[in-house]
Amino acid sequence: MDRLGWTGNFTADGTGSVDRRGRQFSDSEVYKLIEAMAWELGRRPDPTLATELDELTEAVAAAQSPDGYVNTAFGRPGQPGRYTDLASGHELYCTGHLLQAAVARARTGDGGRLLDVARRAADHVCDTFGPDGTPGLCGHPEIETALVELARLTGQRRYLDQAALFVARRGHRSLPPHAFGWSYYSDDIPVRAADVLRGHAVRALYLASGAVDVAVETGDDELLAAVAAQFDRTLARRTYLTGGMGSRHTDEAFGDDFVLPADRAYSETCAGIAAIMLAWRLLLATGESRYGDVIERILFNVVATAISDDGRSFFYANTLHQRTPTRPVPDDEEQLGFGGGPRAPWYEVSCCLPNIARLLASLGTYLATVGDDGLRLHQYADAEIGTRLADGRRVGLAVRTRYPDDGLVLVRITETGAGPWSVTLRVPDWADGATLVVGGERRAVAPGAVEVRREYAVGDEIRLELPVRPRFTVPDPRIDAVRGCVAVERGPVVYCAEATRPGAADTDPDATTTDGGDLDTIRIDPAVVPVDVADGVEVRARFDVPDGARWPYRPPAATSAGPGSVPVRLVPYHRWGRRGPATMRVWLPTT
Repeated sequence: MDRLGWTGNFTADGTGSVDRRGRQFSDSEVYKLIEAMAWELGRRPDPTLATELDELTEAVAAAQSPDGYVNTAFGRPGQPGRYTDLASGHELYCTGHLLQAAVARARTGDGGRLLDVARRAADHVCDTFGPDGTPGLCGHPEIETALVELARLTGQRRYLDQAALFVARRGHRSLPPHAFGWSYYSDDIPVRAADVLRGHAVRALYLASGAVDVAVETGDDELLAAVAAQFDRTLARRTYLTGGMGSRHTDEAFGDDFVLPADRAYSETCAGIAAIMLAWRLLLATGESRYGDVIERILFNVVATAISDDGRSFFYANTLHQRTPTRPVPDDEEQLGFGGGPRAPWYEVSCCLPNIARLLASLGTYLATVGDDGLRLHQYADAEIGTRLADGRRVGLAVRTRYPDDGLVLVRITETGAGPWSVTLRVPDWADGATLVVGGERRAVAPGAVEVRREYAVGDEIRLELPVRPRFTVPDPRIDAVRGCVAVERGPVVYCAEATRPGAADTDPDATTTDGGDLDTIRIDPAVVPVDVADGVEVRARFDVPDGARWPYRPPAATSAGPGSVPVRLVPYHRWGRRGPATMRVWLPTT
């Protein structure tokens, strides 16, 4: 961001737009970087990082106008005027990310300079767009959830009221028409009246997150139920096996129900992160552990897939079927535009990269919650947890696990007060046959939430044993694109077939056939149960040999029987594309 001049936009001399760098929304990427730095400092003190964060904070503060407005793409001499392009200018969107960065900074120990900047910016938004101001809204939702978070932090009701007003304004086609329709802006149907998420996936998910925040803080059960129903229908009909959201490249949007083509999956990394934001809010609002399953699926199969092993390149979109080998991208190459392709070190539209950073830096906040008289574990990772219950008792526990490589989750009590309290664990939906061991007693537990309530002593242990083993998964028959296919999952991890040769050139025609056959011709034998092998899962398959016909259609009897069945090793989906140029597919046709 320094090299491209995006951070430098805040320290420009204000003489005009000539020297400004990046798209009109590049400010938001700097704010997401600041948020990631704040969370990381809360997790692990780092004097160098703290200095960098303070420098960025001062740069933003210096760019703020006396009335609280701050944006480097509008309002300066030679630039468009403030709020002259609400549909595409992203001004309120950028302000939202500023507010979220300030909230993160305050929650991790420093509620000073950045929070002052954010409050002035939020006051400006309320003055400009409040009940007595301009009846406008931003083409890209984001400000809504940010205002609620700031209201929670500061206790200022006007921020919550402004968020609620923005949610109420949405869906009345007040923004200009768009080539992709008003659904692109989530401005086609009022939030309460919709039955499914639609249009631009990130916009829709950010808006839904903000609506849940408003519903929870205002006690609007009707709004909460409406958004929960929309998300549930989206999960049931418009979501990829990986948890990916969005099947349309052209407008980065949800498709119609069951339109989920594997080879044209968009599944933007930002949409995955936005879906985690929404699922987390619904988990907190409803207590339903199944939303923890959604978070887990996206973390292991979208977020983990997006990032290269060295953390220096990323997928913007996450396909489920790569027909041509990916090509390596030089370390200093910026990908123009956005969309499919290989992991790249940077994108002209770089929203996903700092989004990943802020999610990973804050990942510990998604593991557990505290209730009136107990703790709930929502995600499983090595962790030390200490907190107070509502009655003031100090409690603590340590979690040790290799999940999802194996299914053992060991919870050991490290601190406790007198009297009983509860530890509740999430049993994933796929985990039929899970077992709980407490005090030497073993019992079967069903998917959902399992509560262990007792008077604990330091050193007491709870063992949750989840049946992590390979299994076949079949698609809903209404998903035409993958009818007749199977996928393989192991625990929460989706697997894929990958064909590659390390170091192969992107022009090498053999690069798709070096692991036993052309993936376009693979046929899985579903009668042979997948089994664990070193570094993967093994299935039995054959590779149909094309008969050389000049026309790609033929009677059923003309289909080649192909060679005999051979073992094929599948790898975790999040490992694909790491050994060199590769083809890949998650959904595998059966014999």
